[in-house]
Amino acid sequence: MPRVSIVVPIYNEEENVTNLYGEVSSVVDKARLDAEFIFVDDGSSDRSVEILAKVASADKRVKIVSFRRNFGQTAAMAAGFDYAEGEIIVTLDGDLQNDPAEIPRMIEKLDEGYDLVAGWRKNRQDRMLSRKLPSMIANRIISRTTRVQLHDYGCTLKVMRSEVGKQLSMYGEMHRFIPALAAEQGVRIAEIPVNHRARVAGTSKYGISRTFRVLLDLLTVKFFLGYSTRPLHMFGTLGFASGGLGSVMLFVLAVQRLFFSVPLGNRPVLLLAAMLVLIGLQFFCFGLLAEILVRTYHESQDKKIYAVREVIRCGTDGDTGERKDRRLVRAA
Repeated sequence: MPRVSIVVPIYNEEENVTNLYGEVSSVVDKARLDAEFIFVDDGSSDRSVEILAKVASADKRVKIVSFRRNFGQTAAMAAGFDYAEGEIIVTLDGDLQNDPAEIPRMIEKLDEGYDLVAGWRKNRQDRMLSRKLPSMIANRIISRTTRVQLHDYGCTLKVMRSEVGKQLSMYGEMHRFIPALAAEQGVRIAEIPVNHRARVAGTSKYGISRTFRVLLDLLTVKFFLGYSTRPLHMFGTLGFASGGLGSVMLFVLAVQRLFFSVPLGNRPVLLLAAMLVLIGLQFFCFGLLAEILVRTYHESQDKKIYAVREVIRCGTDGDTGERKDRRLVRAA
């Protein structure tokens, strides 16, 4: 069983896969890491898989997982996690912009007691308007929304313990939210600056339009982080706000009508107040339905609502009578 599993999503990178394999294997050999390489082909339409298979044909450490079609980087990450056998999972892009030489240093940081180490492209080698500026804005929004403060959510270069990666449920563009999703399990997260290189071959698969998809996924992440086990708290809050405002407006209108003989038939505010009360009731109904769905989801899959880091059994040594602590499992 390898100690390190290096997961690399590939999509139309035929010009880079040869150098990519060479750099990754060179870093692993130099650092004497017991590692496996998992290249996940996300439905490439070029010769990426064919070229990679040839250059890695004599290396038993290589696994190539090829999709039937393009499912996206998140799906490729999830597949890599599923096929990983190491106790540590490393993720990096297949375009050579992430520097594989940073892997040993990040593993050393992980061994200091962290569960996930994220890379920070402090000196990012990308265009300002189309890549760096949208990323800076998105990182600040994500950090404030998820309350997991990182400089660079978009950096694929990450190192994490296997049990952290395998417990993640990812959809859409959620691979960039891995630290926020992992934080829900109570993991210890560190971030260190890493070298970032300009793309020298191939074309980028991302544009500014991706930012809007990320922001939409952020809403989903925020809901799951805060209300996945108590959705009525969110819908109930909205229901109280809407219904309360509508009730106050109806009370004021009733007082005006009963005590001051103010006609209400031609006042649109009456209709608005009634709609707010009805919307509030609908929010309560949505919350109750969501509670039923959440309970069904957790109970049908026997899914726990907590994550255990380790179990310590306290006892005594039969020979000396001294107390001993035995750490039975790490992250159940």
